[in-house]
Amino acid sequence: MKSIKIKVVPNADKNEIIEEGDRLKIKVTSPPAGGRANKKVVEMLAKFYGVKKKCIRIKKGLRSREKVIEIEED
Repeated sequence: MKSIKIKVVPNADKNEIIEEGDRLKIKVTSPPAGGRANKKVVEMLAKFYGVKKKCIRIKKGLRSREKVIEIEED
């Protein structure tokens, strides 16, 4: 299992993942309301790491822009 730190930027112009040293900055077009930004983050990370969405879990920071994500290897 791998843990990574991310910073989420909701309501961005486009969806993208930017590597910044030891963490990722993830820009999503989705708003934070209703967990839509979190859902998009999970989708993007699954594609980025080549795993299923169920293998990605928000460990810390569910309602924060700063999050810790756990990724299980398939």
